[in-house]
Amino acid sequence: MSQIRQTIHVIPGQETSDGAGVRMKRLFPVAGIVQIDPFLLFDEFGSDDPDAYIGGFPDHPHRGFETVTYMLAGRMRHFDSRGNSGLLTAGGAQWMTAGRGLVHSEMPEQTDGLMRGFQIWVNLPAAEKMTPPRYQDYAPEEIPEVELAGGIQVKVVAGKAAGIAGPVNGVSRQPLLVDVALPANAAWQCPVDPAATVLVHVFEGEVAVGNETLPAAHMAVTAEGDTIALKAGAAGGRALILAARPIGEPVARAGPFVMNTRAEIEQAFMDYQSGRLA
Repeated sequence: MSQIRQTIHVIPGQETSDGAGVRMKRLFPVAGIVQIDPFLLFDEFGSDDPDAYIGGFPDHPHRGFETVTYMLAGRMRHFDSRGNSGLLTAGGAQWMTAGRGLVHSEMPEQTDGLMRGFQIWVNLPAAEKMTPPRYQDYAPEEIPEVELAGGIQVKVVAGKAAGIAGPVNGVSRQPLLVDVALPANAAWQCPVDPAATVLVHVFEGEVAVGNETLPAAHMAVTAEGDTIALKAGAAGGRALILAARPIGEPVARAGPFVMNTRAEIEQAFMDYQSGRLA
């Protein structure tokens, strides 16, 4: 018999800004929630006002973790210090393993004035923090989608759900990233790794996650179990299911660097300042 994961904590999104003034809702890190192992950050950005996002995220370094960007509307162009570039479009995703480090930029491009999506940071274990950087960019048509009975729509960026598998491969924590849209009062269950940390972020309408009903811009942190049970409210709802195996190692964090010790953080800053991340 499956064990339904219940909601043990609800995190409301908090208005903030990052980069060159990009306005967003931050779920964590916030006061009292530094991380939810192995997840380090979760931001929901969205606006129809170009002034709220057009400054984007100019050149900045990363080392020691992975960044995940999933776009719902608009476009985001990225460049890095190693000559890589690409364009994320609505419905597309990027999974970037920063590893030993690089300097990159993420700059929005308007599409009918809209910009909407998510950025997630996923920690790397000590043994993988200094791996070579790697990008996985996926166009919307490369991300599988299925419509289930009752009009439930499921897109899978990473992992497996609803009989389909996402394109993300070769990443550390056996992640699951699923976008599920539920019509009014529809219910759906998704098997998850019992060993994983599992979060559910509601971003449209209203969705019950196990025992707790969440409005938009709220996230459920779930208890142990092997199944996520979702049920939409009367107006329907849409949510991201995010799961990955925790690491359980010490975390030393300073701005764009996430390592295991303070000495490693200091080395990262020295490497950046001396141009060794370029």
